[in-house]
Amino acid sequence: MNSLLHFFSKAQLSFNNLLRISVFIVMVWIGGLKVFPYEADGIVPFVANSPVMSFFYNKQAPEYQDYKNPEGRTSKVNSQWHKENGTYTFSNALGMVIISIGIVTLLGIWFPKTGFAGGLLTVGMSIVTLSFLITTPEVYVPNLGGDYPTPDYGFPYLSGAGRLVLKDVIMLAAGLVISSDAASRILAKENRRSL
Repeated sequence: MNSLLHFFSKAQLSFNNLLRISVFIVMVWIGGLKVFPYEADGIVPFVANSPVMSFFYNKQAPEYQDYKNPEGRTSKVNSQWHKENGTYTFSNALGMVIISIGIVTLLGIWFPKTGFAGGLLTVGMSIVTLSFLITTPEVYVPNLGGDYPTPDYGFPYLSGAGRLVLKDVIMLAAGLVISSDAASRILAKENRRSL
């Protein structure tokens, strides 16, 4: 058991770098998907209901509810509405921002100051994403009725969208660990210089 504890203790830097690589993979993959209409359509409820982001769109919530393109099906009328709304333009720009955060975070393996910024950007992005749990009605299971009373709807019953958002708690923690590790490396380097 002692040898296992020593292994994990000595592997901390490697694990921190693995965390950077993991954040990079998630950011680049998710950011890259933002150029595809299905992903752009999927983020509309989050953006449209956000007091921080809704100004990026030309149309007000809840109008988007009449123009949803479910994953795997598209409608010409709905797609036209999304073009007029600025859905695709915003999603493309957001994708580039997310990919950039992933790259900056990954560079922290070699450049601690850059990695510190990447960790903080990851934290900031996670806080914005987690705010959707407050602003977006679609994150909770709706009461769609049925032939007997539906007991499990509203808060705290997360929908698929809500479960996706809640996972950003992990990204928030990852960003904090990455920033903390980078700060330690920066300070250690400065201490070596001052000796």
